[in-house]
Amino acid sequence: MSAAATTRFAERVRRYACDAVQFLWAQAEKHGRISAARPARLRFAHIGEGACIAFPPGAIFGEQCIAIGEHTLVGAQVSISAGLAPGQDLGPGTVVDIGGHCSIGRGSHIVGHKSIAIGDHVFLGPYVYVTDQNHTYADPRRPIGGQPPVNSRVAIGDGCWVGTGAIVLPGTRLGRNVVVAGGAVVRGRFPDHCVIAGVPARIVRRYTPGRGWHAVSAAREGTAAEPGRCPEPEEAP
Repeated sequence: MSAAATTRFAERVRRYACDAVQFLWAQAEKHGRISAARPARLRFAHIGEGACIAFPPGAIFGEQCIAIGEHTLVGAQVSISAGLAPGQDLGPGTVVDIGGHCSIGRGSHIVGHKSIAIGDHVFLGPYVYVTDQNHTYADPRRPIGGQPPVNSRVAIGDGCWVGTGAIVLPGTRLGRNVVVAGGAVVRGRFPDHCVIAGVPARIVRRYTPGRGWHAVSAAREGTAAEPGRCPEPEEAP
C-alpha cells in the first residue's frame, strides 16, 4: 500500500471513529436523561409530567427530598443535592422544591440542607449557585471547615430570572419577577418586580405602579439597601 493510500485509509478510520463517538454520545444523551417517563423518576419525591434532567447530570443525591415540577428543564451537568451526603435521613417532606415550567442552566448547583423553594416559571442561567447553608467562623481557634454550619431558608419567587454565574446565599427571599444580574452575590430579602445587581447585590431598578420602571439610588432612598439585608440565620438542627 502506497503512502498516499495509507494516509487516506487512516483519515477514513478517524472519520468513522469520530462519527461513532458522536452517535454514541447522542444516544447517551437521549436515553440517559431523567424524566417522568423513566424509572429513575422513582428515586425522587416528584418529577412532573414533561420535566427532564439532561444527560450527563452533575452530582445528584438526596433524591427522595427533591421535587421538580412539570415541564421544567434541568440542563446538563447540573448538581442538585439534599443533605450532606447520599443516604442521609432527612425526614419527611422536601428540601429542594423546584416549580413548574422552569429552566435550570448548564453547570448550575442547587445545594439544599434545610429548604430551597424555587417558584414556577423561574429561569436560572448557566453556572448559578444556590445554597441554604453557610459555614461559621465564630471560633478563631478552629478551622472554618470544622465549625458547625448554619442553615437559612431560600425562596425564589415565581417568574424570576437569575443571570449567569450569580450566587444566591442562605436567607435570600426573592419576590415575584425579580431580575438578578449575572455575577451578582445575593443575600437577603428583595421585593417583587425589581432588578438587583452587584456584590453584594442591591436594587438598581424597580417597578412602581403609575410610574413604571425606574432606576433606584441607595443614596437618594436612604433605606434602599435594607431589602437586601440578611435575616438572622436559623441554626442547623
